[in-house]
Amino acid sequence: MIDIQILNLLNAPTKEERLANLAKILPDTQFPPMVPEYINNHIHTTYSFSPYSPTAAVYAARMEGLCTAGIIDHDSISGAKEFLEAAKQVDMPVTIGMEARVSMDGTRLEGRRTNNPDQVGVSYMTIQSVPHDKIDVLTEFFKPYQAARHARNRKMIEKINALVGVELDYDRDVLPLSMAAENGGVTERHLMYALAIELTKQVGKGQPMIDKLASLGMSLSEKQKQLLLDTEYPFYEYDVLGMLKGTFVPQIFIDATDECPKLADMVKLCADVDACLCYAYLGDVGDSVTGDKKAQKFEDDYLDDVFECLKEEGVKAVTYMPTRNTPAQLERLRGLCDAYGMFQISGEDINTPRQSFVIKAMENPMFKNLIDATWKLIEHENN
Repeated sequence: MIDIQILNLLNAPTKEERLANLAKILPDTQFPPMVPEYINNHIHTTYSFSPYSPTAAVYAARMEGLCTAGIIDHDSISGAKEFLEAAKQVDMPVTIGMEARVSMDGTRLEGRRTNNPDQVGVSYMTIQSVPHDKIDVLTEFFKPYQAARHARNRKMIEKINALVGVELDYDRDVLPLSMAAENGGVTERHLMYALAIELTKQVGKGQPMIDKLASLGMSLSEKQKQLLLDTEYPFYEYDVLGMLKGTFVPQIFIDATDECPKLADMVKLCADVDACLCYAYLGDVGDSVTGDKKAQKFEDDYLDDVFECLKEEGVKAVTYMPTRNTPAQLERLRGLCDAYGMFQISGEDINTPRQSFVIKAMENPMFKNLIDATWKLIEHENN
C-alpha cells in the first residue's frame, strides 16, 4: 500500500484533480527500477471496487516495480482514459480492458457452473487489449446492463436490511461509494462495504465489532479477530467487508439475468471493436493455494467441454492466475490452451489495500509466454 497521504491526493474527487496531483508529486518521487517479470493485467479501480482510482493504481503499480499494468473493472471501462493518461505521466506502458459476466445460455455450458462462485450458467470473461478509440463504444454497449444491475442491487439491499436489521438506502449509502455517476460498475462488494460502514457506525471498532459479527452468526478465525482489533488500520471497513462477503453474499444473492450479455453478443462486440475476449479460468478450489477461497467445485471436471465450447463459440483466449492454482491445474490448462490454439493471458485481480500488485509467480521461466503476451496486448491496442 502506498503512503496514505499520497493515496488521498491520487483519489481526489475528479479525474482532473487526480492527474494534476500526480503531476505535482512526481518531481519528488523516486520509483524503483522496473522488473521485467512484474506484470499484472487485472487491476481493479474505483470504477468497479478498489481503494485505488485509475491514477492511484498506476502510481502504486509503478511504485512496486511493475514494468506494465492493466486496468480491468467490472461492467465498466470508464476508468481507462484516466489510466492511460496517468501511465503516460509515469512513463509506463499499460493495457486496458474490462470484465463482465456472460450468459452461457444456448451453448453447451448452459446451466453448468464454470468460474462463477455465485451462479451457474454465467461465466466471468474479460475483454482485453481494447483499442483506445473504442473505449466509448464499450461504455455505450454496457449501459443497459449496468442499469439492470442497479435494479438487482436494489433488491439485494432490501434483503440485507431484512437479514441484518439495518436500514441501508441504495441511493444514499451505496451509490456514493462507487463511480456510478461516471458509468462505473456497482458490485456486491459495494453492498457489503456499505453494510461494513453502517455496522462500524453502529458499534465501533475492535471487540464491539467482533461481538456484533458473532451476534449475526459469523464464526471468526483468530486471524480475522486480530484484524478487527487493529482499530488504527485506515481501511478497517475493507477487512469487515471481506468477512461479511463470505457469509452474507450467498444469503442475499439474486441470480443475474438481464445484466449478462449472451456469449454470441460478446463475441460479436469484441470482433467489432477488435479486442480480445478471454475466458477467465478459475479451477476447482480444494486447499486454497492462496488461502483466500473456500473449497468449491468449478470447471475442472469438464474442462475439455469448456474448451470445446470456447472453440465452437469463437472465443480465442484464456486468462488465468498462476498463483491461484496448483501446478497440476496449470499444467493441464496450459496443455489445453496449446491443443486448442488459445492465446494465453495472465493477471491477478487487485481490489483490496492489503494486496501486492506483484505476481511473484511470473519470476518462473515457465510463464515467460504470459509476459510476452502482455506486450502483444499493448502493441495491438496502440496500433
